[in-house]
Amino acid sequence: MSGAEKNFRAANVDIIRLDGAEKHFGAVRALGGVDFHVGPGECVGLVGHNGAGKSTLMHMVAGTLAPDSGKIGVHGGIEDNYSVSRAQKLGIRCVFQELSLCPNLSVAENTRINHASLSGLGWRRRAATLITAKLDEIFPDHGISAWDIVGDLSIGRRQMVEVARAFTVTQDRLDLVILDEPTSSLDAHTAGQLLAFVRRFVAAGKSCILISHVLGEVLRNADRIVVMRDGKVVVADAANAFDRDRLVTAMGGAEAHRGTMTETAKAEAGPLRVRARPARQADGKELVARAGEIIGLAGLAGHGQTDLLLAIFAAAQRIRPGIEVTAPVALVAGDRQSDGIFPQWSIAENIGIRSLARLRNGLLISPQREAELAAFWQQKIGIRTPDMNNNIFSLSGGNQQKALFARALGSDAEIVLMDDPMRGVDIGTKLEVYDLVREEARNGRTFLWYTTETEELDNCDHIYVFKNGRIVANLTRDELTEEKIIQSSFGDAA
Repeated sequence: MSGAEKNFRAANVDIIRLDGAEKHFGAVRALGGVDFHVGPGECVGLVGHNGAGKSTLMHMVAGTLAPDSGKIGVHGGIEDNYSVSRAQKLGIRCVFQELSLCPNLSVAENTRINHASLSGLGWRRRAATLITAKLDEIFPDHGISAWDIVGDLSIGRRQMVEVARAFTVTQDRLDLVILDEPTSSLDAHTAGQLLAFVRRFVAAGKSCILISHVLGEVLRNADRIVVMRDGKVVVADAANAFDRDRLVTAMGGAEAHRGTMTETAKAEAGPLRVRARPARQADGKELVARAGEIIGLAGLAGHGQTDLLLAIFAAAQRIRPGIEVTAPVALVAGDRQSDGIFPQWSIAENIGIRSLARLRNGLLISPQREAELAAFWQQKIGIRTPDMNNNIFSLSGGNQQKALFARALGSDAEIVLMDDPMRGVDIGTKLEVYDLVREEARNGRTFLWYTTETEELDNCDHIYVFKNGRIVANLTRDELTEEKIIQSSFGDAA
């Protein structure tokens, strides 16, 4: 054993330690010599812009990706053949940003995938008992059955199942759980339940890595914060040494301003663009959106907001009772893997699919026009890639979401439906998108914006709060408070 290895082994009293981890994907450097560690009984917050290297680093910790160079140590020993199965045996699990549940299996059957010891007669019943108990512990009143087919669940409930499954224990030990954007599809109430559980988990001597673009979550719940930029760790310090401004500065972006509505004189309401009544609405309340307005949809996740957006999208193609749509519509999906991207296509093709009429040259699509459209939006919205002809999966999650925005905003749509579109998007990108949405609204575009992040509603002119598939509150921006939204979500009237 070399002297360096002896020193590494002696220093490695942590659950996991990476020294000098490097990773390249072709000519792209994803990680450039990263040192990272997690000790027992601590929550480490990991922040950075999309493409900073956070997910690549976590794939190494989880064993799904091997470093090109550097060392990995777990529980004091150097790992030469580290893998997913080895990581799980050593008590390390990961909840990835892109959910990994099998949609055709039940919640109980998905739980069995992580636990080989659940075998023999009655294994489904035992798996159901295991996952139900953990869901009850983390998310009281979750409303999920162990026999539900995962593909039938909303994305928020799928995220709840994925998180709960990571914390279930049978024979293998559990020491460290990586949570990559664990609240991205959860409303504020459910996210609070999860983060309270994380604090209890860490207080019991276990550890978590919390990756989140909601900086307040990291500041309130982490013990130590690690900031990454361009594939390197640039700052690591105790969480109480940071405030939001220091964190934003360390991330190295142009986020000195906050993403709130610019106080400018509001133009007179334009012509009607959308009038929609939820299918379960019995009291005559309806959503009304006019040209140039940004309309927010709020409330607990899974209470009919997405259903109404999809009904409006469908009504643009054919008449639907209770819904009037007067202009072309585009949708920015929040669940980009299932409803947004075309996985076999390039970035440019994914952007251009909503603008085929403009890209045609005769009967064929003009590659030049497609490339020009993609290049314009790459620069305008800041899609980080060396080549827009690369496959869409070559992008980080946040940059994939930027491509979906480019698709909608680059089209002829005068109405843009946004279904919680900021999942896994960094704070810098969010602020850029907020500015872009306001600019497009000033130019007459209408936005219907469902979001689980209350602070994003500050960008809206008008907010409708949903409960059980119905509109229960109708708030102007001046009336908007988080207390009113929560009160409406749990009550039956504004």
